Formats: sequence, structure tokens, C-alpha cells
Amino acid sequence: MGNKTKRPFTRNILIFDNIKSECDKIVSKLRDDVYHRLHRTGGVIGISGGIDSSVTLALSVLAFGSEKLLGVMLPEKDSSSDSAKYAQKLADKFGVKAITENITAALQGFNCYTRRDEAVKKVFPEYNPSNHKMKIGIRNSGLLTNLPPVFSVTIIDENGNEQTKRLPVNEFRQIEAASNFKQRCRMSMLYYHAECLHYAVIGTPNKHEVEQGFFVKYGDGGADVMPIGHLYKTQVYQLANFLGIPQEIIDRTPTTDTYSAEQTQEEFFYQLPFQQMDLLWYAYENNYLPEEIAPVMEIKAEHIKSIFTNFNRKFKTTEYLRMAPIRD
Repeated sequence: MGNKTKRPFTRNILIFDNIKSECDKIVSKLRDDVYHRLHRTGGVIGISGGIDSSVTLALSVLAFGSEKLLGVMLPEKDSSSDSAKYAQKLADKFGVKAITENITAALQGFNCYTRRDEAVKKVFPEYNPSNHKMKIGIRNSGLLTNLPPVFSVTIIDENGNEQTKRLPVNEFRQIEAASNFKQRCRMSMLYYHAECLHYAVIGTPNKHEVEQGFFVKYGDGGADVMPIGHLYKTQVYQLANFLGIPQEIIDRTPTTDTYSAEQTQEEFFYQLPFQQMDLLWYAYENNYLPEEIAPVMEIKAEHIKSIFTNFNRKFKTTEYLRMAPIRD
């Protein structure tokens, strides 16, 4: 990591000097990857009404044309109805054919919900998925303590009353493993359509999802090409504005859309607003000193050191997710 020559650290360091040039570069590489390296004739994209899949679809339209793309909406019973609404609006805006594949039955076949709920009930015996919603999230802000994050589970009854308890490690793993069926089912469905059409699966993860490990191995991490995998979240938003993504999608708060209760990505995983996280991750990757960053970000240098420690922990502990199968 690190640059040979570093620019002075500023809050504008991630703003593109020439956004059209950046867009053209991504489109050219995407076209070359799909046509000449993967030898496929178009792309299949899972669209959720989120900013990352929206920008990926818009870039793919420039690369292949709308007629060589298929958008697939992949809801299940815990999905927000807003996701389908925004995904269809996106597809209509860019003239891309969109279909819906509801994966609820497949997840029920895997006992996804039963396995998840079994773990929740070990923490909250009164939990009933018929009249409770649930989510998991970070209980402690380990960013400033140098401690690993501790997860909690929250249940919300029909009257909006919330209860939150620390999530023991075995129950956390069971909930996570069961929930990961969702992303893996979606990946399987995308490859079904891609193979029928002789298309490539176009992945939607951004730089933070890839490098901090906020993806499911062989789930949303399963794709043939990831055209925005090098972009910080703020850069994804810059492209969204340039490409004309519908304003409702740009204004939408990024969510996990995984659990029955609403939950932001910040609450579940990142622990920082993405505007702040982008700059700190850039500084971490490029070996800026906390003392260089502190006056710009208005954060104490010792706090930045703690954040860097946690960044390093995330990168190392999620390396398994990024690894290809080990061959003899």
C-alpha cells in the first residue's frame, strides 16, 4: 500500500478531477473484460434500488447497450417493498429489461428463516417472527477502543417496543450463516440467467465492501467482474449524479435489506458515516500519519490511530472472504 508521492491530505482528495474520463475508463475496461476476457455477449445484474447496483447498471448500459443487459430483482419476504419500486424505476430510466425472481420459497427450502429464528429465540425466548421484527448490529463502537466489535440482536414488537441484548458468538454465527443463504440464492439465480443468455454476471460491490469484507463469499461476492470495486462510496455517488441515477435512489439511505427490521449499513457493519470513512480509509491505505489527518478531519490523532487499528483488523480478519480456492 501507499503512493510514492502523496498529495496533501484534504477533504476533497477523493473528488474526481475529470469524472467523464473516469467513467469512460470504467466503461472501456468493463467492455473489454466481458467481451474479450470472459467471451460473453452481455451482462446480468442484480438490482435492488441501491446506489451501487444502480451505478453499475448505468455503467453497463454505456458498455453494452440496454438491449444486452438483464436486471434481476431478487426479493424475499424480509425485503423492503421500496427496493423493488426503486429497482424498477432504475430499469425503466435506462431502458433495461427487468424481471423479478422471488427467492422466498428457496430460502424456506433451506430452512433459512427457521435456522435464523432458532438462534434469536435462544437470546429472546419470547421472540415470534409472526409479530416481531429483528436485526443484528454492532453493540459497542470498537473504533475508538481498539476492541473487536461485539454484536447485539434487537427485536421489535407490533407496538414498536424494542429490546436489545448482546449476541453470543454461537448465535451470531448461526444467524449470519442462515442469513447468508439469501445472498447465495441470489447469486445462483443470477448465474442461471447469465448462462441461459451467455452473459456475464456483473457484480456491484464497492471498494469498502470488497476490502472491509462486507459481502458474502460466493454470494454477493460471486460475480465475473466488479466494475466499481475500486471506488469509494463517495465516488460512487459522484458517478451516480453524473450518470443521471434517479434522485430518489441517490437520496436513499444505504441499508442491508437483510433483516425484517430496517437497518443501515453503518449500524450493522461500518460504524462510521461513509463520507468520513472514505477519507479515513484512503488515508489508512496511503500511509498518511494521524497527525496529518487530525486537523483536516477534526478528529483527535489518538482516535484516528484506533480507527486505523480497527481498519487493519477488518482487512486481516476478512482476508478469507477474498481468497480464491487453494489449489495444490
